[in-house]
Amino acid sequence: MRNRNVLALTLASAATLVAGPVTLPAAAATAAPAPHTGAHCPQLSKKLSWYGDNRARLQKVVDERGTCSNPRLAHVGKRPVAAFDWDNTITKNDVTDATISWALRHDKILRPKSWKSSSKWMTDAGHRALTEACGTTVPVGRPLPTSTDDACADEILQIREDGTTMSGAAAFAGTWNHRRTVPQYAWVPQLFAGHTVEEVESYAKKARKEALAAPVGTTRTIGSHTVPGYARYYDQQRDLIRTLKKAGFDVYIVSAGSEPVAEVWARGVGVDREHTVAIRSVLDREGRITTRNQGCGGIGANKGETIPYIDGKRCFINQEIYRIKGKKAWDKQSWGKRIAVGGGDADTDVTFVGDATGAHLVLNRNKSEFMCRAYDNADGRWIVNPMFIEPLPQKSGTYPCSTGAYNEPGGRKGPVLRPDGSVVPDQRDTVH
Repeated sequence: MRNRNVLALTLASAATLVAGPVTLPAAAATAAPAPHTGAHCPQLSKKLSWYGDNRARLQKVVDERGTCSNPRLAHVGKRPVAAFDWDNTITKNDVTDATISWALRHDKILRPKSWKSSSKWMTDAGHRALTEACGTTVPVGRPLPTSTDDACADEILQIREDGTTMSGAAAFAGTWNHRRTVPQYAWVPQLFAGHTVEEVESYAKKARKEALAAPVGTTRTIGSHTVPGYARYYDQQRDLIRTLKKAGFDVYIVSAGSEPVAEVWARGVGVDREHTVAIRSVLDREGRITTRNQGCGGIGANKGETIPYIDGKRCFINQEIYRIKGKKAWDKQSWGKRIAVGGGDADTDVTFVGDATGAHLVLNRNKSEFMCRAYDNADGRWIVNPMFIEPLPQKSGTYPCSTGAYNEPGGRKGPVLRPDGSVVPDQRDTVH
């Protein structure tokens, strides 16, 4: 089992990467391998429905890029890489939220010494709202009675969902790079501070069993919040991962969720711990989760400033898979140091999915920056698919690509630009 102490994590990452993908030679770094027929490559199931010709387009990438057609790649340790987001990409619904839901309903959130200390961006209003709602009678480090205390559960859920208190006040404030983190995402593993990794894994396993057993469409009421009560693995994505692995791809999960939770769910599609990258908490001397997490791109352990989020996902892929250290991990790499297939569903995934050299798979959840890139289809390799379960209706109007879809580092919205600097025109939603 991987030790999550910062030093041990560094050693473990190094050990993992020795066996991982390595850089292609310069001659191969500028162009894809020569096309093959792929007749002998593993095939995606024709019993599972994809939108339009998406299955055929994905199969073409499998055939052309897999070691099934290029066995020399496997012989020299240069397997192609596929990387996928998790929540609402491989599963329907957010599995980290499912774990939070289960934890709140089973009194598994421990009272911190101060809510202010749970996040470096927690405002006085957020601290005050949580303190008033959750009280101070429970000893520090002991479970809060959130299964019966609706006010406490409500404040936690509201802050997790919207970054605001139940009264509408900002729960987080300050400065952060909006392409590297978002406080309420970073706050999720911080909520589990004081627990061991094994404890959080056990909660995730119980939440998983519960969510998979619940009928599609199930909701739950926690306090005044109604939250999804079910989750499902997408059969098409499970089949895609299986086919990619059989074709010789190294398949990774890269999530902005809590790593112990992502690891539990990833096993269900055959992706092991060493191929799962998410928010990795630093442990204290007793092996308990702290409010700090492992950093990336020259940034060490931190309190949420750097997580696998938008540009952060590229950084962690470069660092954890391709062994690119320091500030260079933030940069888009040459062809041979980029993933072949990327898949996601939201703006959090736009950078790493856009880095893919073979296929950019997008599950349409009407996220503006992501859909602007997808529908602009600048390189002809973007593949848009509706969600496989309960797809969204067509978005009315257009995505504001030319004016306000790009998430700027400072938090404002700006135009989405192509690599040549031209502005992506507003796009209509056509795949739904």
